Amino acid sequence: MADNLRAEPLGGNVMPRFAGPATMMRLPQRESAAGLDACFIGIPLDIGTSYRSGTRFGPRQIRAESADLRPYNMGTRAAPFDTLAVADLGDVPINPYNLQASVEIITRHYAPILQAGCRPLTLGGDHTLTLPVLRAVAGHHGKVGLVHVDAHADINDLMFGERIAHGTTFRRAVEEGLLDCQRVAQIGLRGTGYAAGDFDWPREQGFRVVQVEECWYRSLAPLMGEVRAQLGTGPVYLTFDIDSLDPSIAPGTGTPEPAGLMTSQALEIIRGCRGVDLVGCDLVEVSPPYDPNGNTALLAANLLFEMLCVLPGVASR
Repeated sequence: MADNLRAEPLGGNVMPRFAGPATMMRLPQRESAAGLDACFIGIPLDIGTSYRSGTRFGPRQIRAESADLRPYNMGTRAAPFDTLAVADLGDVPINPYNLQASVEIITRHYAPILQAGCRPLTLGGDHTLTLPVLRAVAGHHGKVGLVHVDAHADINDLMFGERIAHGTTFRRAVEEGLLDCQRVAQIGLRGTGYAAGDFDWPREQGFRVVQVEECWYRSLAPLMGEVRAQLGTGPVYLTFDIDSLDPSIAPGTGTPEPAGLMTSQALEIIRGCRGVDLVGCDLVEVSPPYDPNGNTALLAANLLFEMLCVLPGVASR
């Protein structure tokens, strides 16, 4: 940590929340990850979507709603800005006309962030983005464990003949050797499938698959105790698709599925990752056009803050 880079978000009693910088939590914006422990970074991507587009606007709306956040977590007593240097690194300059080029741009963009020892917290953007981020993460850390929270398994082989899309991410990650498959948990899967075995393929790879029916009407704290034991001490990546939540809570997404997770369960999952060696996280599939009230983006901003609060090195007060 570089003490001279450590900063708290701009306070609401210093500058009204509807004013000030348009960064995540109104943190300083930096050009480089050098000296940072963690960073927020946006990937305004939606050319990998298969149904409703609009996630290109996700990072901007999440940042706007994040002005409501304060620096201390009153539920867990985490105080991330007391010990971590955190800033907003802006957005990855993706190519809005070329998905394959964008994927390559993302991987190249993340490599120096990881080399600087900075843990990226990504604002998405559709779920395609997790593949190039995982390429960069695995290139730096080796194979990683994964906590994947989602309504969908995202393990399709092809989508309209394409190997890269938001529904193929984790099949490609397995094929490319990016994941330690015995240290992968998928939580919240549900809905209809293209084939009867859609949720069987990840199990065959060694993933723990927790369908949403196992989550209904219960606390997920015991589950996360089991997941932490599965993850062990190696590096772990957390990817959280906002469509894992019930659409009554988070309607602003491209592929909503009914009967999803509750907000309290989302908090239990993320807080349950405390103590794990998280090397990066993302929050994806926020599509503001489908929630003009901004509640989905507001929830996404809070979940990203919760991710920051469980990173290694965060103090409690």
